[in-house]
Amino acid sequence: MKYKISLFLLFVFVLNSCQGEDEKRRAENKKAAKKKEAIFNNINKGWVFMDEPINEVSEKNVREWAEWRDFLKEIGEKPKKTIGAFQKKSSAIAKKATGLSINIPIEFNKPQIRSRISILITKVKMMDLYIHLNTVPDDKVVFLIGEINKEMVSLERQMDKIVEKSKIPKEEYEADFLRMLDTTRAIPNTFADPK
Repeated sequence: MKYKISLFLLFVFVLNSCQGEDEKRRAENKKAAKKKEAIFNNINKGWVFMDEPINEVSEKNVREWAEWRDFLKEIGEKPKKTIGAFQKKSSAIAKKATGLSINIPIEFNKPQIRSRISILITKVKMMDLYIHLNTVPDDKVVFLIGEINKEMVSLERQMDKIVEKSKIPKEEYEADFLRMLDTTRAIPNTFADPK
């Protein structure tokens, strides 16, 4: 009889403790859902990209440079429903950003443009990395969106500078002078050291 009573008490204790865990689990799930909703709302508010060209050169590039046009189109579309939609969009933006470095127009295939494109790609990939973490740091994602916008403006302004510089007429012997300044074309010193 003692055995049955102790077994009954053990059963009541286990049943009671399971109910407490269920309540804790429900409370934790509610808390996690509220946190995810807050993260979603912050990212949704901060997901504002500058997808419009800022100058004539950028507008011309949108028409002529397919990769740039695709990138701007991709960042212009905003996801709406879930964090998963933002994650998919972020991956698509990262893919389009990587394509920017592959086919740069000849007039812009210069170190200052390639470096700005590399920085832009890096920041887009960082945003993609942060948004795919288990616990999404929404403040970092929103900060990186602002940084991506700054890099895009910097890239567009640099393209504008290159076009403006190309419009400046060169003087008669300026090309020869610039070639003489190029140290890679210098005549190597073939004389032996007299020591």
